[in-house]
Amino acid sequence: MNTRRSLARAAALLAAPLALWAALAAQAQTAPAAPAAAARTEMATFAGGCFWCVEADFDKVPGVISTTSGYTGGTVPNPSYEQVAAKRTGHAEVVRIVFDPARVSYAQLLEKYWRTIDPTVRDRQFCDAGSPYRTAIYAHDDAQLAAARASLAALEKSKPFKEPIVTSIERAGPFYAAEDYHQDYYKKNPVRYTYYRTSCGRDARLKQLWGAAAGH
Repeated sequence: MNTRRSLARAAALLAAPLALWAALAAQAQTAPAAPAAAARTEMATFAGGCFWCVEADFDKVPGVISTTSGYTGGTVPNPSYEQVAAKRTGHAEVVRIVFDPARVSYAQLLEKYWRTIDPTVRDRQFCDAGSPYRTAIYAHDDAQLAAARASLAALEKSKPFKEPIVTSIERAGPFYAAEDYHQDYYKKNPVRYTYYRTSCGRDARLKQLWGAAAGH
């Protein structure tokens, strides 16, 4: 009898760690996987005239995560659209782009940018006149500044038009998001947006400047 009790006790002692190991193994199988590291994103800021149109152009680019219309380059904090349009603040209409550099490079965004603007006029884009509609590249760091300058230098050698390029390259400063009704305007008001873009002559002038490369 003592032998049987001893064997039973030994079996119980052996079973305990085995049961614990099995429970831990089962828990490991059902535990949720650790979250994957967030993808790295970068920002680009471009002034290209009406920000409704710039948003619409860059939303089509694979690798662009989001676009936000806003104002930069001025002296008044938190300007309103009315203040900017009245040319009282020094701001330009711009679009801030968040993009995935693993899918689209900053250099590729620059190529897209040039072919969606008229870089030959100061303080104007198509039918919109005044400093808020100037063209400018706002670099967020030294690498973007160098890339923008290199892109400009290459374009000056290869451009298909005779006029000089007057688009400025500057350091990015404070950015203020535009009012909600300006965000995704081309989606919210497709008829009005299409009428504005066509009547403003944007695409006709781009084709005149860039030919088949316009918009690309």
